[in-house]
Amino acid sequence: MTKEILYLKIAKAIAWQIKKGVWKAGEKLPSLRTISHENGVSLNTAIQAYYELEKEGFIIACPKSGYIVNYKPLRQSVPETTQPPVRFAGEEDEDLITEVYSSIEDMSVTRFSLGVPEDVLLPIAKINKELTKAMYSLPGNGTRYEDPQGNSRLRKDIARFTYNWNGNLTEDDLVTTTGITNAISLALSVIAQKGDTIAVESPVYFGILQLATSMGLRVLELPTNPVTGIDPDALKKVLPQIDLCLLISNFSNPMGSCMPDEHKKAIVNMLAERDIPLIEDDLYGDVFFGASRPKPCKAFDEKGLVIWCGSFSKTLVPGYRVGWVAPGKFKNAIIRRKHIHQISTPTLNQEVIARFLENDRYENHLRKLRHELHTNSLHFAQSIRDYFPEDTKLITPQGGFMLWVELNRKADTTELYRKAMQQKISIAPGRMFTLQDQYRNCMRLSYGQRWCPFIEERLMLLGDIIKKSL
Repeated sequence: MTKEILYLKIAKAIAWQIKKGVWKAGEKLPSLRTISHENGVSLNTAIQAYYELEKEGFIIACPKSGYIVNYKPLRQSVPETTQPPVRFAGEEDEDLITEVYSSIEDMSVTRFSLGVPEDVLLPIAKINKELTKAMYSLPGNGTRYEDPQGNSRLRKDIARFTYNWNGNLTEDDLVTTTGITNAISLALSVIAQKGDTIAVESPVYFGILQLATSMGLRVLELPTNPVTGIDPDALKKVLPQIDLCLLISNFSNPMGSCMPDEHKKAIVNMLAERDIPLIEDDLYGDVFFGASRPKPCKAFDEKGLVIWCGSFSKTLVPGYRVGWVAPGKFKNAIIRRKHIHQISTPTLNQEVIARFLENDRYENHLRKLRHELHTNSLHFAQSIRDYFPEDTKLITPQGGFMLWVELNRKADTTELYRKAMQQKISIAPGRMFTLQDQYRNCMRLSYGQRWCPFIEERLMLLGDIIKKSL
């Protein structure tokens, strides 16, 4: 029997098991040495078999973790590009948002609605050690005001991390903030005036809609593809109507889409031609499942019109509320505005984060977090396929924390939320992510919890609730 037939035979046998559900999405396959030993073949033959499975999309390689199943059954269908109404009328469902987040501290609720990682996925003990050290090392034990631009050590560390996408930023290009919402709020307060029109994705994170409407801005929701993000052609058509743009370029909330580099570059260039500022929410850029971090729009900014915002709230310590903004040409205005409204950002929190970022600890933590979240996303997607109605649509994102799920048109996820809460399950209804009357049959699920049989049981129960409600 030839070597070629051997590796193909092994690959076909494993593929058959994956198709039949013997191996499910997110599960780790036997090591290459195990495959070699059990099949009596060379290690090179085992490698070729796994390469064949990877090429066919059955498995993916995870650095230092081996191979995991990535199979997507053919019955899965993907949501289409959204087509929001081209109008400004509409309002946020504030009561619904308040209702969903009223249970945020109830630990008896399975919170698929909350887009943050579970405590067990975070290096809390290590952060606590740095907190003690920071208290003793800072002047006044961390009780004094910080420079309005922010902790210089932290800004330097953030600038160093931008080498991943050729950011060419220095500590002087950055301003620290109290989380990313504060960064976006500062940017909006500097570049926007009441009555201005802001272009956003649709659906989009409800916090962005709340900020925009609270400032009296007119929100224009644009067609968005669940894989590639905002449609550049759709944006081009409305350029004469808008004064600014706000995008979540990498692994958007709630859809999980990631804009290709060519789209990012095209959008930055078309906005620059009209001197239209772009606020970029890059909160999820570090939580990528591929080989490298996707570039932000800031990487293509030549005129200083892209205001790049980020935070450690989704990757390290949610409650510390430490974020940043690279304001480009608006830096001095943002520092002045920050000084007027806040004086400075909390000294101790910034120093703790800065200390943790050094000595490769943050990168080591991110590698573990990415692997766990990627595995979670595959487990969640497989459970949705197994337990939700067959016409359910979803896409498994390549980063971030979110799954955007589209149910049958008859479904009402606001009512579904209330029924699920009777069983202590919380979801985020699609109506929260728009100012228009749309996405009532959609929902956002977070896979930030560590996967276990209990989580699978809760997804099975949620699927049963959905089926009974249709």
